[in-house]
Order: sequence, then C-alpha cells, then structure tokens
Amino acid sequence: MKKIIQIARLELSLLFYSPIAWLLILVLFLQMALAFLSSIAEIQYLQEFIPVTGISERLFTTKIGTDTIPVGIFLTMLGSLYLYTPLITMGIISREMNTGTVKLLYSSPVKLSQVVYGKFLAMMAYNLLVMALMSLFVIAAASFVQHFDYAHVWVAMLASFLLMSAYSAIGIFVSSLTTYQVIAAIGTFAVLAFMNYIGRFGQGIDFLRDLTYSLSMPSRAERMVAGLLTSRDVVYYIVISGIFIGFTIARLEMARVSKSIVKQVFRYVFILSIGLAVAYISSRQPMIAYYDATATKANTIVQPTQEILKKMGDEPIEITAYINVMDDWYHYGAPENRIPVNAIWEPYMRFKSNIKLNWVYYNSSFDLLAFRERVKSLELDTADFLTPEAIRKQVNLDGENGHLVMQLKYKGKTTFLRTFFDGDFWAIEAQTAAALKRLIQTPPKIVFATDGYQRSMDKIGDRDFKLFFNDKTSRESLINQGFDLDSLSIENNEIPNGIAALVIADPKVKFSSNALLKLQNYIATGGNLLITGEPGKQEVLNPVFHMLGLKMKNGTLVQRSRDYSYGLVTPALGAAAVVMNPALKKKYEEKAVVSMPGAAALSIESKGIFNVQPLLITDDKKSWIKAGSFVLDSAALTFDARNGDQRGAFPAAMMLTRKLNQKEQRIMVAGDADFMSIKELTRGNLGTANHVFLLHLFKWFSNEEFPVDMTKIEAKDNKLELTETGLRTVQILYYGVIPGAILLMGMILLARRKRQ
Repeated sequence: MKKIIQIARLELSLLFYSPIAWLLILVLFLQMALAFLSSIAEIQYLQEFIPVTGISERLFTTKIGTDTIPVGIFLTMLGSLYLYTPLITMGIISREMNTGTVKLLYSSPVKLSQVVYGKFLAMMAYNLLVMALMSLFVIAAASFVQHFDYAHVWVAMLASFLLMSAYSAIGIFVSSLTTYQVIAAIGTFAVLAFMNYIGRFGQGIDFLRDLTYSLSMPSRAERMVAGLLTSRDVVYYIVISGIFIGFTIARLEMARVSKSIVKQVFRYVFILSIGLAVAYISSRQPMIAYYDATATKANTIVQPTQEILKKMGDEPIEITAYINVMDDWYHYGAPENRIPVNAIWEPYMRFKSNIKLNWVYYNSSFDLLAFRERVKSLELDTADFLTPEAIRKQVNLDGENGHLVMQLKYKGKTTFLRTFFDGDFWAIEAQTAAALKRLIQTPPKIVFATDGYQRSMDKIGDRDFKLFFNDKTSRESLINQGFDLDSLSIENNEIPNGIAALVIADPKVKFSSNALLKLQNYIATGGNLLITGEPGKQEVLNPVFHMLGLKMKNGTLVQRSRDYSYGLVTPALGAAAVVMNPALKKKYEEKAVVSMPGAAALSIESKGIFNVQPLLITDDKKSWIKAGSFVLDSAALTFDARNGDQRGAFPAAMMLTRKLNQKEQRIMVAGDADFMSIKELTRGNLGTANHVFLLHLFKWFSNEEFPVDMTKIEAKDNKLELTETGLRTVQILYYGVIPGAILLMGMILLARRKRQ
C-alpha cells in the first residue's frame, strides 16, 4: 500500500505541474459558476412574485429546465464531465511508454498492479479536488437557502465522483494502448462517447436491449442525482472501474511477456465476465438496497401504496401490456421503449420484487390491407402481432377503443390500468395504487339513477358528467381512481345493497310512488345518497328531500357580479367540508368556492334523525334568493323584498350523517347539479374548487378508501434568503476571486517547476 501511495503522490505532482490540469479545473469551475449563479438570479427574481418550492433541487439536481430556470448544475455537469477526463488521463501511461520509462517499471521491484493502482488513486485524488470545488457551491447555497436539502445534494455529488472515477479508469486503460498522448485522448473520447450513447442502440431488439442499456453510464448517475441511491448503481460504477483497471494491468503484463492472442483474449474475457457477473447479481431486484436522499421522498411511493403492496404478501403480480399496432400512440409501447416503462414500475418493485411485466402486440383491424400498410410504414414484421381473433381469445378489450392498456392480475383477479393522452401518457401513482388496491378489496360502486330523464355519466354534453365519472381517457375520472360505475332505473330495479352511493342527478319528472317507496327503504336501511337538483324542480325533488327532513326553497340563488352572470353563484366551503375530509382544510382556510350556475337554496324542514351540516354556503353580502322568474341577460338584477326576495347566507349543499348498524350513513344534497358537469369542471375564467371538492366527496362516500391518498411530504427549502448586495458578493466571489485564486495557484506551481 505504501508503494501505491508513493506512486499516486508522484503522479499527482506531475499532474499539477502541467498547465492542462489547472486549465481544466478553471474551465470546469467557471462552467458550474455560470449555471449556478444564473439559477440563483432567476429564483431570486421569481420568488418576489410566486412561491418557489424545492430550491435545493432547482439549483443542483432538477432535470427539466425552463425559460427562466436552467437545469440543475450537477445534471449540467454530467453531460460534460466526459469532455474533461481524456485530457487528464491521456498521458498517464502513454507518457511512460513514449519516454521509455515503462521499461524501468518492468525491471523494478514494484508490481505492475501497484503502478496501475497508484495512478488510479492519483486520478481519484484529482476527482476529489473537483468534488471540493463543487462543494463550494453547496456551501454557498446552504448559507442562503432555508432548510437546505443536504442529503440529496451529497448523493448527487457522489454520483459525479463515481462517474468521474469510472471515466478515469477507462482513460487509464486507453492510455496504456498507445505511446501517443493525443491518440490516447481521442481514443478515450471515443470510448466515453460510446459508453454515453450506447444505451440508445438496439432497444428494439430483445437480446440487445438490456445489454446496451446496462453499458450506458450517465443514465445511472442521473438516478443518483435525482436523489435515489441504490446499491446496484454504486456497484455498477465500481465494477466498470474495476474492469478497466483489470484490463490495464492485463495489457501491461502481456506487453512485458509475449503470449498468444488466444490467451490474451481469454484474460480480457475473464475479467469482463467476472465484472458483468457481479453487476448482474447486484442488479437483481431482491439484491438491491435503496436510499431516497430527498427530504420529500420524491423517489419513493407514498405510504398508502406501500401498505397496499405489503397486504398483497408473497403472491406475484402479473402485468400484461396490450399494444395495438393500429393505435396512434403505439410508439409508447414499442419494444424500443420498454426500458423507460420498466423504470416506471421499479418504485413498486422496490417494495414487492415479484412483479412481472409481459408484452403482447396485436392488430385490432379486420382490414388486412390497412394493417399491412401500417406495419410497413413502421418497418415492422406482421408476424409479431396477434390477429383480432387471437387477441379476443386471450383478453376482453371491449370498451378500451384499441388504446394501449395494462392488465394487472393477482390471485385470479384482474383489473385494467389505462394510459392517457396528456403529457405523462402512462398512469402515475394515483391510478396505479387504485388499480392495485382493487385487486385486494371490493371496489366502491357508484350507481346513477336513470328515472325522470336524469343527467348521464356516459354523455359528454356540457351539462353531463362523463368527464369526472366515466371518462376512461381522463386520469382524474373516478373510473381510473378505483371506482366501479353503473346505472339503473329505480322504478324497474331494486337498489343494490353495499354500494358506495346512489346518485340522483337532476330528475325532470316526479318519482312514482313505487320509486319513492324504494328510495325510502334504501335510506331507512342506511344507504349512502347524493341528490342534486335545479331551481324550478322543487316539486320533483322535495318529496325525496322530505324523507331527509330537508326542503329545497322556492326561488333561485343569484349573486351580484361585475364580470359574470348573476345566475352564477359561488358558495364557499363550509366548516363541514373539513369534517367530511380534513384534506379540504387548506381550501376551507383559503375560502375556496364551488361554481354553481343556477342553484336553489336548501333549508332544514324538520328536525330528523340526521346530523345536518351545511357544506357550501353563499355570501350574504352579494347573493340572495330571487323569487319568481327573471331574465339574466337584460338589466342587472336588484333585490326586491316586496316580490319575495330573501337576503342571507344560504346553504347550497348539505351533508347528512347518522350512525346505523355500526356504520355511518352518508348523504349529500345540493341545490345545483351543474357543479359536477363537464362545463364547470373545465371552467377557465374563474378559480374554483369543483374538482377537488368532488374528489373528496366521493372519497367520503367510499369510507376514505378511494381515491388512494397521495399526500407527499412538502418541501421546506422554499425560501432564498439573499439580497441584491449578497448576490453581487457571490458573483464577485465565484466569477472573480475563486477563479483568480485557482489561476494564481497554477501559475505559482508552474513557475516553481520551471525554476527547478
């Protein structure tokens, strides 16, 4: 070990007596300073106008840049570190071969392995110096970012160090292949470029995909920079370094003693095989250890999802992706994109390793000519796709419209996990957790009554409800949040027991006595219920409201406004909303409103068996009940007490609860049905809480089981405490003082060398 350290010290002295080492350090520092200070300036400006969260990540590790905030400096450096290493390592062994001193090494008592280890140790020391320079930016940020995320940033620095060390090992090996330093530098550039981009090759070919991806170096570092430290990635970089150090030792030893080509090849193959075997074993899912260094645990699925996987025990989950070649979005599921899809499932495999992914490609078109033209345009083989008849025998995809879908199978139960035509395409954790949970418990069912020409969950009209309830292409729709949906006629069918809620949505015609009797029995036995109505339908709904001790008041709620129709009422969340779901507390404190175009007020008619609380309440300062009929698009409405108008804060929605048969019966009534409509959920000219309110309403109906709670730890590093004077000081320090010190130190050492 002593000899290795001596060789390392000698190599470092030679390295730092070279102007190249100092020049590269200076350029590297200035590159980081430019990225760092521009990010600080932009964040400092932005936080004067909007909240800026996760500042540690934005400065150092964020992957997606914007027009105002650049990519984090560590990710910026990952893409350029390979440009620096070849110029440092190009002469580390080729210099010995060029000057002939390598012969002295062959005849000296020092082992060749010790020489190589010493030179690699010198490069690691140089890399640590680079890390020390990087740490200057961390120290600066930590001094003016509240609750700085140290662990995340240190892991990102570790990623940079491991990557540079692997690059150094490769550079040392290439340097041992030639006596010319320039050729060594060019060769190292070529090898590192190959290792950087090889992960993109052969991704459409099964036997090449995993091999080429496993050789891709920066992708693993990117995961670590994102804050996820895994034993697999650490071992990978150690293995890569070990392989090339082994290659270098073998190269020098075989140059000293002549051996046949077969023996030379065998030795290289042996070293490579040992390294790949170690990397393969360490990459098996049960062998991987994880550490999420982010303060928000951004790389870890939430605790409720972990609990779902834990409840599934040791039984495997089989996931089959069905990809239709005729689908416009086929490329997302094409073989060349399997690696990114596998990465989507890794956070779940971390907690349940026996998740298996299968891929089935099929053709949904019976038009053989169209199918052949499609396959030809994509340069695919027709034999790779199941026929429409064959796929129907395997799975029922009716209703999925030929889109890419995944089927999850567990203990004989199956459910679909869909894809969506938005920026993410693939299901995110909310939809995935819901699908997994459906496999271990009975999903809640929402049933819509169809009597009296009620609004539909299957139509896409402005006043209908498909978007929120039954739109398979919307990730926020309840059908993709774990719910089952159905509809029935109360008149002609019995209301099923055990459903999450029966929905009565704006009936136009009175219920028959038979239907009312069924509703009364359903309520009496503890069934959950959602009733929504409209002004003018008091006679239709009041017989049902009467069963609950409520009444829909005559008249229409109106609200004074400069910009909107007086018919658009925006009641605010009441305190009962927080009782219904504590997650609405923030919205309640913010006085969030729900838009209701055309609403009736509700009142308690008689004290009954339910605990009644107002959920949505109008503003008594600008809204009132308007009696009689009126025209909204003429003159502005005025309050007229003589005509029966009433002032006050009126409930537009109420929550009713009671304990019955050891469970809580839950009922919600509203004087408006439009608040659930497509038009109100997509309203863009007014900030409303319609969607959030509805989501938590149906979570309440499902006894808080669905949707699965996706609450994550909030970032605390949300404030940059840096004045304009402080920013100028940092700029002077990092643009002038520190680079000047590096330059001065290099000049002093070079001058000393010249005198010697």
